[in-house]
Amino acid sequence: MLGTIRELMQPPPGMAFDFSQPAGEPALAPQGGVAWEVFANPVALFVGGVTAVLLELAEPAVRAGVWEHSSFRRDPVMRLRRTGAAAMMTVYGPRTEAEKLIARVVRMHGRVEGSTADGLAYRANDPQLLDWVHATAGFGFTEAYHRYVRHLSAAERDAAFAEGRPAALLYGATGAPRSWPEWEALLAATAPRLEGSDTLDEFLQTMTAAPIAPAPLRRLQSLLVRAAVEIVPEPVRALPQLRSRGLRPGEAVLVRALARTATLLPLGDTPPVQAARRLAALG
Repeated sequence: MLGTIRELMQPPPGMAFDFSQPAGEPALAPQGGVAWEVFANPVALFVGGVTAVLLELAEPAVRAGVWEHSSFRRDPVMRLRRTGAAAMMTVYGPRTEAEKLIARVVRMHGRVEGSTADGLAYRANDPQLLDWVHATAGFGFTEAYHRYVRHLSAAERDAAFAEGRPAALLYGATGAPRSWPEWEALLAATAPRLEGSDTLDEFLQTMTAAPIAPAPLRRLQSLLVRAAVEIVPEPVRALPQLRSRGLRPGEAVLVRALARTATLLPLGDTPPVQAARRLAALG
């Protein structure tokens, strides 16, 4: 299962990139920071990514944009790999290349607009929606690492949001949280418009059944999806579609064992390894 998730850390066809070049060029996120540690763990990356999407889909305008204008339904595995590649670039990629990728995404988002089922107009590049998307990603990855890999101090959890600030600004998320208290404030402010939907249920079914892992390992895949539901904060955690779909008694121990084992195994030539080699050129 670790090998399968590790593959999700590799850029998909068409997005291949050598993170070891150009020598010495810094990334948007600081080397040795919390983000570099969190994103190097494939279990935290998978679990946190699912948690983030669940929070996104609870917001009506974001849900409409994500579900109607993405390939989650058609090809969830490729969608995960493309999203993972973009995240890797913003954390580990050389700054100039990360800026180019983000600019392309912003241009694509400029064409995404529509209306929710209730008739509310939305634009993917709406700063308020972007703030929520970036906040949920920051929470998802950080909380997954905190709960299943290593306890993070309050200062480290703040740093995780602060380190994502440069990328957030480039995406247009000018109000994205810069600390854990700011995330909690945004969650409280957004809570009144968060809601359940059939899309949440469909997404969970998709992530459980998609051929992400080989058939013999699908139970582990399902376990990690439940681990993602487990760390979703209220009020989303209490929505009918998520109720009783978190971890069962004793399963948290299994998730922690898998996640902590991932920190001990060789990663192979993944983006974090390549990026460390690139910055080692600084001497």
